[in-house]
Amino acid sequence: MERELALEIVRVTELAALSAAEWMGRGDKIQADGAATTAMRTMFDSVSVQGTVVIGEGEMDEAPMLYIGEQVGNGQGPDVDIAVDPLEGTELVAKGLNNALAVIAMANKGSLLHAPDMYMEKLAVGPALAGKLHLDDPLEATLKKAAHHLNKPLSNLTVMILDRERHQGMIQTLRRVGVRIKLLSDGDVAGAMAPALSESGIDLYVGSGGAPEGVLAAAALRCLGGELLGRLMPSSDEELIRCRKMGIHDPLKLLTMEDMVGTEDVFFAATGITPGEFLAGVQYLGNQRAETHSIVMRAKTKTVRFIRSIHYLPNKPLINVVQPGAADRRSASDLNDLVSKF
Repeated sequence: MERELALEIVRVTELAALSAAEWMGRGDKIQADGAATTAMRTMFDSVSVQGTVVIGEGEMDEAPMLYIGEQVGNGQGPDVDIAVDPLEGTELVAKGLNNALAVIAMANKGSLLHAPDMYMEKLAVGPALAGKLHLDDPLEATLKKAAHHLNKPLSNLTVMILDRERHQGMIQTLRRVGVRIKLLSDGDVAGAMAPALSESGIDLYVGSGGAPEGVLAAAALRCLGGELLGRLMPSSDEELIRCRKMGIHDPLKLLTMEDMVGTEDVFFAATGITPGEFLAGVQYLGNQRAETHSIVMRAKTKTVRFIRSIHYLPNKPLINVVQPGAADRRSASDLNDLVSKF
């Protein structure tokens, strides 16, 4: 894959973030997600790839765009797998809370796991702990190993976990052992990335979350030198059958980084929609300008770029069609005509 694709995909996440941000705090997560999805899908038409969505908004009969199997890109350039979450944290945007992102991962064709929409058990760490922990160890043993390898007492270890009823047993263990806990309301991708970002102060991310989000986080951690170990958690015969239909013959196997994102090059881009652990949200500056903060990374070079962009909104006509009250103003063909202006 060409390095220029890094900047191409961050333009896609920027537009999705700008579009979703118009719905921040309005209490309508469906419209916010729809705005981000429409913007992301339309902007993809300007990217020079022959892309196949392997993680997206659902099956073809569930999602009008960015559905699993959809072809995206302008048909030129390399064959690639695409994983997207146009709005990671729909509730966060609806309620005006932190850590909502627009996210894309891209890898050579056949590299990304076709993760079904179900829970995945996860253990995410930064470079200092990569290859040194195991998902099957009891949580207390994992914490002790992490503290040993990081050369710090357990009381100085900071662990992030989603604040969910299903995690109450794990949270009790964390408190009994005496580590610091940072509870996350939503934002599974950002949470799993946190241990690989030194400024976050997070040492481990544990618990269960969405499997598609796990693959996106694994792509980011490949670029950052971290690691995510996972295991799917099918809860019914139907989910087991779906795993096998998606090519996962042993749904309960331990998933390594190689299983989730392959061994070749990976690109990852995210733009903040609301303020978060490592990216600021969309900020409206007055004079019809908005500021976005993004991260874009490449596994091959381990280059991590933080991009601050100032957008003059009148020159971004595509954004107008996904603002509140404007969603139906233009047809799909009109949208395609606007892509080149972003």
